[in-house]
Amino acid sequence: MHEILIVEDEESILMALEDDLTMEGYRVETAADGVTGLAKALQGAPDLVILDVMLPGMDGFDVCRRLRAEGRRVPIMMLTAKGQEVDKVLGLELGADDYVTKPFSPRELLARVKALLRRAHPQDERVERFRFGDVEVDFRKFEARRGAEVIDLTRFEFDLLRYLIERRREAVSRDQILEELWDDPAAVFPRTVDTHVANLRRKLESDPASPRHILSVRGVGYRFAE
Repeated sequence: MHEILIVEDEESILMALEDDLTMEGYRVETAADGVTGLAKALQGAPDLVILDVMLPGMDGFDVCRRLRAEGRRVPIMMLTAKGQEVDKVLGLELGADDYVTKPFSPRELLARVKALLRRAHPQDERVERFRFGDVEVDFRKFEARRGAEVIDLTRFEFDLLRYLIERRREAVSRDQILEELWDDPAAVFPRTVDTHVANLRRKLESDPASPRHILSVRGVGYRFAE
């Protein structure tokens, strides 16, 4: 599960971002001023920093400059109410990776967050074959077996299982699954994911009522455990 540090002094924006990112399955740390934000970024290991420009104590430009001077390559997304090109250029020259002007669309910001994390933390080599418990899956041939027994999975169940396995180091939300695996996620109810997960557990888990591999993460979604 990726950790995101939000450094923002406007409480309403900070709370909204924290709620949105938590719902997407990220761990979230927050700071309301530049000095605290810099300290948390240096002491911790966030996977992404969302950094407001206008901050008390130390502005976002200085925080960005200090992080880069300390050799921290964490992706930085800068937020600002200003629209002047010079501010954007300055932020990027100081080492910011992206720049979002307020007011912004939460959906757009989440998409940019995911894009930055994908670039900074590329997925491991695509899983082609995988074994867990007494189950072996060959995603190239769309075959699943338990010993000599063939397990009948649908094409979508193979895709969902592969998605969970490839992200087994993190919890993923229902919305993340919808966006990645459905052509039109807006037309599908998030709880549809639960039905497909229940089907996978029924077919793959030795005790579907107490799964060992396809786990629920309270308040987030699902996680695969080997």
